[in-house]
Amino acid sequence: MNVERPFLGEEGEALIGLAREIADGELAPKVEEFEAERRFPRELFRLLGRAGLLGLPYPEEHGGSGVPYELYLQVLEEIAARWLAVAEGISVHTLACYPLAAYGTDLQRKKHLPDMLGGELLGAYCLSEPHSGSDAAALATRAEDGPDGFVVRGTKAWITHAGQADFYNVFARTGGPGARGISCLLVDAKTPGVVPQVPEKTMGLRSSVVAQLAFEGAVVSADRLVGERDGGFGIALAALDGGRLGIAACAVGLAQAALDYAAAYAKEREQFGRPIAEFQGVSFMLADMATQIAAARALYLSAARLRDAGRPHSAEAAKAKLFCTDTAMRVTTDAVQVLGGAGYVSDHPVERYMREAKVLQIFEGTNQIQRVVIARSL
Repeated sequence: MNVERPFLGEEGEALIGLAREIADGELAPKVEEFEAERRFPRELFRLLGRAGLLGLPYPEEHGGSGVPYELYLQVLEEIAARWLAVAEGISVHTLACYPLAAYGTDLQRKKHLPDMLGGELLGAYCLSEPHSGSDAAALATRAEDGPDGFVVRGTKAWITHAGQADFYNVFARTGGPGARGISCLLVDAKTPGVVPQVPEKTMGLRSSVVAQLAFEGAVVSADRLVGERDGGFGIALAALDGGRLGIAACAVGLAQAALDYAAAYAKEREQFGRPIAEFQGVSFMLADMATQIAAARALYLSAARLRDAGRPHSAEAAKAKLFCTDTAMRVTTDAVQVLGGAGYVSDHPVERYMREAKVLQIFEGTNQIQRVVIARSL
């Protein structure tokens, strides 16, 4: 993938160039092997961290790179075009750093953020539970007061990096029912009583570990409370705005990869004495794919500019997540169709792209929930 990005500036061009170099040299050659073996590429995340790609949108004073969200998302798109699971992992890690960066105390940020943003520590975000997914305010995991801080009991579900992460942002109930009784805790993965469960056998993103995470009386010190007690649900929602933009950018990268492959195949595959790209039925399909991707990219960049300007962007993030991930599903499905029978076998990557696109419509809030957010804003 080599999408033209004419408005980057010198710094942006250098960063995108670095991302492309790493993605082409270190990620693309390994994706098929790791996906086939369901193997998590932990060392590659350390490499990305040392290259400065795990803390891009956070302040330099805390170990980040201080780049605009608009630029960070374009880096994600480039990486997603080579290996979606890695790009999704970067997005999740960036999401997991947000509560501490935005709501932590100066002491907490100074103590924890440099290693989190430098890539030595990998993060996870623990909001969903077996019985509270879209209805996140109904979560049941509890953090009771104990002599040494909080005692956490409950189970989180669909946790990306469960068992691989070094720290978990855990949203647990410290007060009464509903959204106002939830707090955010920064939990060290080595804490006794934090027990990752057997990883899920997912349809796509097979190199990304997703599992339930059980808390069996895990003791978390009081100094790991992030933000105000019982004020964690607002932190969760604010974090999801950025996470949804991350998934939108990942979706566009995946869709672009599918289009690039389908277009190249259509120019080489001949039927009736000429390349199938010359037939209107195929060429119009490719044209629609390209147009949808361009619109999706413009939408997520527009939302990112609002975020960078400090303006409200929750509805715009929801629109971007909704449109970009629906676009990825359509484009990857059409890419399989362009290849015909060849698209249905694993000799070509488009069948993997199609499997991967599906989950983008589900996590960070299903696309039905995005429509709820958008409708409320109206």
